[in-house]
Amino acid sequence: MPIKIAVFGQAYKTQSLGYIVHLISLLTEKSCEILVFDKVLNLVKDEVKETVSTYGSNKTLPNDIDYMISVGGDGTMLAASTYVKDKNISIIGINTGRLGFLATIQKEEINTAIDELLAGRYSIIKRSLLEVNIGTESKETYFALNEITVSRKNTTTMITIDTFINEEYLNTYWADGLIVATPTGSTGYSLSCNGPIIAPEVAAFAITPIAPHNLSIRPLIIKDNTNIKLEISSREKDFLLSMDSKVVSVKIGTAIYVKKADFSLQMIELNNQSFLKTLREKLLWGKDTRN
Repeated sequence: MPIKIAVFGQAYKTQSLGYIVHLISLLTEKSCEILVFDKVLNLVKDEVKETVSTYGSNKTLPNDIDYMISVGGDGTMLAASTYVKDKNISIIGINTGRLGFLATIQKEEINTAIDELLAGRYSIIKRSLLEVNIGTESKETYFALNEITVSRKNTTTMITIDTFINEEYLNTYWADGLIVATPTGSTGYSLSCNGPIIAPEVAAFAITPIAPHNLSIRPLIIKDNTNIKLEISSREKDFLLSMDSKVVSVKIGTAIYVKKADFSLQMIELNNQSFLKTLREKLLWGKDTRN
């Protein structure tokens, strides 16, 4: 049976399209069965001579896919995770963006990385996700791989966030917003707000305030089996709730419920990669940049 690989990219990431065409050609040479995200395939179909199938949603993506390859940056990896969700499909990212904490394969290394992947020289790192519900009668459940953020909307006035941990009152944050981050998201928005870096295998979440009014407030690490409730008040009628790249407007007074999702994302780490290596390279640790 041929190895089945789904290729994902963002249609507006035009700098990635050439690499996607090359990837499709390479996988065809390796006798793989290929599915390409339909919006991307529409843009490159004139350059793709190989026979490929398409998918357009989580529902149309077959469950028997062996790997998903995301081509883009970390944002593309986050978008790709919404298509994989709970299908237990392992995912790996080729970085054509900038930083690349999640998409760790550099675009110049595509050929070597595909050889390593198809030879099975990798490990599976399970990444926790956040499950988010808006209010007690929420009709839709959201998921986030990086973080969820509550923040002010259309105002310079800070918001008030009453925070409860397993139904016990924790704190009232007067701030521009509040971030609840997974270990995966600890190197993202939370880090830029002075949140802690959490290794992927640590069973914890980070609660990080955004520009808190009280200077004694600091980020807090909690166990990932914790239930979190956020109650937001403000002079405005609405606040913003973001789950990775998805943003919704929520009425003030609506509670936000956050907990660990029942499933995890299976991320592929090639044998020549590691979380510590990524930190050193991306954050320039151990390098003297003074001269």
